[in-house]
Amino acid sequence: MSGAHRLPPHCGRRGLQALAAVLLLTLAGCASQPDAPPTPSSAARADRPLQDGTPEFRADMLSIPDAVPRPEPVTGAGNRSPYTVLGTTYHVQPVRPGYRERGFASWYGTKFHGQYTSNGEPYDVYTMTAAHKTLPIPCFVRVTNVENGRSIVVRVNDRGPFHEGRVLDLSYAAAYRLGYAHKGTALVEFEVLDPMAPEWVAKRRELAGDARLAASQPVARKTYLQAGAFRSMDSARSLQRALASLLDHEVFIHRSDTAGSPWYRVRVGPLQSTEALHDAQRRLAAASIAGAQVVTE
Repeated sequence: MSGAHRLPPHCGRRGLQALAAVLLLTLAGCASQPDAPPTPSSAARADRPLQDGTPEFRADMLSIPDAVPRPEPVTGAGNRSPYTVLGTTYHVQPVRPGYRERGFASWYGTKFHGQYTSNGEPYDVYTMTAAHKTLPIPCFVRVTNVENGRSIVVRVNDRGPFHEGRVLDLSYAAAYRLGYAHKGTALVEFEVLDPMAPEWVAKRRELAGDARLAASQPVARKTYLQAGAFRSMDSARSLQRALASLLDHEVFIHRSDTAGSPWYRVRVGPLQSTEALHDAQRRLAAASIAGAQVVTE
């Protein structure tokens, strides 16, 4: 693990309270911590690394697809230059496709899940992303584990790692697919990719065709993910608020009466695809919310 040092959109990561901690502290008043001043300095984190962890839900980790390179504008978010961390000043460098580096890659996990990456996107342990000190954000790189030959494609959207000799900080999913999530680092080589290369243009067309085909299929039933069932409406509303801050899908409360006694069921959806269902399941598992059930109606 990296004991990672993340940068918020202007240079460092802003702290967000972990959802699991919120649920443990109070089931009656869950809420996301609002945007806060920058977290303690990278120097302080280097002295006392934060305890990171691995997600509980890992059964389908190897099936998470590579990032697909696509043209994206390089914006001001995440590309402040120069910037200084731990007394070292870094300059964001424009690079051409084919640029290569070799060194050690680390990874960061559930400690940072849901917190902001350097370009303002929420970090997700289940997506194929990476952090680099000077590459433009965003860009796409192919990473190869020199130790076992495994290769993946990731999207660079964060800054780090600020440890000597390390060239990349990968998401947990990326490290898992490269075969080194069980340890701290691995020797890797990466190459910057050209999103307009024929193979990536063809891949994007293929994916767009799959999406149009899926959209054309009739949907006979609606699918939901049920995260909890309560006798108390207040408890259901607390979970609803917490999930709304974690998920991109609608979270609602479904009431049903059994023998005159109401149940308040917190549901996510409707979920329009298997991918959306798996994404919601992974996010709940990463927040230590276990036992969610798939419901179709």
